[in-house]
Amino acid sequence: MALQGNDWLALTIEPTLEPEIPICDPHHHFWEYRPEPAAYQRYLLQDLVGDINSGHNVRSTVFIEARSSYRTDGPEEMRSVGEVEFVDVMAEASATGQYGPGRVAAGIIGRADLKLGERVKPVLEALQAASPNRFRGIRHSVGWDPHPEVEDREIQGCLANQGYRSGAQALSGMGLCLETSMYFPQMPELAEFAKAIPDLTIVLNHLGGLMRVGPYGNGDDEVMASWRSGIDAVAERPNIIMKLGGVGMPRIGFDWHARTKPVGSEEMAQSIAPYINYSIEKLGSNRCMFESNFPVDKVSFSYNVMYNAFKLVSQGYSASERAEMFHDTAARVYRIGV
Repeated sequence: MALQGNDWLALTIEPTLEPEIPICDPHHHFWEYRPEPAAYQRYLLQDLVGDINSGHNVRSTVFIEARSSYRTDGPEEMRSVGEVEFVDVMAEASATGQYGPGRVAAGIIGRADLKLGERVKPVLEALQAASPNRFRGIRHSVGWDPHPEVEDREIQGCLANQGYRSGAQALSGMGLCLETSMYFPQMPELAEFAKAIPDLTIVLNHLGGLMRVGPYGNGDDEVMASWRSGIDAVAERPNIIMKLGGVGMPRIGFDWHARTKPVGSEEMAQSIAPYINYSIEKLGSNRCMFESNFPVDKVSFSYNVMYNAFKLVSQGYSASERAEMFHDTAARVYRIGV
């Protein structure tokens, strides 16, 4: 039987590069049970702690909603409050220091349906009350694609939906940020949305939703041209922040998850460099932050190898630029004072 999970990842062991660099990991999840990926059906505080304490100087992390541990009764729109309550308990445990020096879930991003418009405000207030010191905003992803084989997360044209925009205005009025994921052809729509709500901080996940499989497989020239055009569009909107990561997801088009031995950091850095460097070139280091997207990306590489790769790919940038991308941009955006 083929090795899975941590046993498989242990086949590729590396020394930690530049272990002194402070890191704020701005994107990870927790869940008690999830059917896919099978190797990581459960991922809770001790699982994350095992990863962030594997060598790098992770000072703090940010939890991103995963539709887990929702309330099972009450109004439908309020059920996501249960997830923030669930995560805040783990954050409190981490804050005692008994799990190591890093502060897990120092920022928490919950879930609310912005299509509720103004009616989303009581939901946002309930999410805030569930974690008064850590709640920083919500993720309402808008992924939609015309190809039937691509899984949709939202209705077509959600970013132009008046209800969604009204809900985003309510979010902005409370000083909260909007986290979102999408597919890369939607980035120009996000740029228009960001222009319409300039006071809202928008965090775009996973290199803008890059996809190089399915209908976007075997066409890298066309995909890259479209992706670069989307990056150019979002770069013009100063209220959009980009997360550099998500590259372990199979949809990105690397075969790492299917190998008998996990990828090493040098190969990984070389593979992701065109996407990372173009994003930094266009948005600047003060609008970019390296993310783990664990445990989703853990199907492809270990936490230690991943941050080694980020360090290798960023070696050409100044110390201050690297400090922004590894820690300071995230600490600013999520208001983390560790």
